Amino acid sequence: MSFAEVVFLAFWAVLIAELVGDRSIYALASLALRFRWGVVFLGYTIANAAKMAVAAVLAHAITHFQSRWTFIISAVAFFVSAVLIWVDEPRETERVDAKRQAWPRAAVICFCSFFLTEWGDSGQIAAAALVLKSHLLLATWLGATLGIMFKGAAALTLGLQIRNRLPVSALRVLSSVSCSVLGLLAIAQAMRD
Repeated sequence: MSFAEVVFLAFWAVLIAELVGDRSIYALASLALRFRWGVVFLGYTIANAAKMAVAAVLAHAITHFQSRWTFIISAVAFFVSAVLIWVDEPRETERVDAKRQAWPRAAVICFCSFFLTEWGDSGQIAAAALVLKSHLLLATWLGATLGIMFKGAAALTLGLQIRNRLPVSALRVLSSVSCSVLGLLAIAQAMRD
């Protein structure tokens, strides 16, 4: 397989794997309700690019992780995100300055929300399998990261549409509840495995 073929295969395989049954798309839309879209997308992209790099480098090991622990770690990360979103409510008079000054904190929250969750998911396993087959780490990483970014852009578009139609207090509650539900779903998955 050529470099370009592997990039395309990784893009397509990861995009499809991530769209089918992946919960990070909901977390991304939820975080977009609370923080600036650029900061959310930056944190999301960097976190997932790093995760895909780990998947590519440790392809064989990732496919053998015990899924119970990955779900428990995901649940903790979602609950921490829910608490941070709930507690961090800017006052109306300070909104513009707070958004400008708080972007590093928002970027850290977004990065951690995605980097610490859903390890060993179907997208990473698809990328790992492609690395094992093609032995092209860079091509697989590039295609997988582009697939993740495409999915993220679609989720952010949805989140921004909702943000423009709801008041800030409702968005805070919706974001926190969404992350909490995702945490509960991760715990339920850990109990089944």
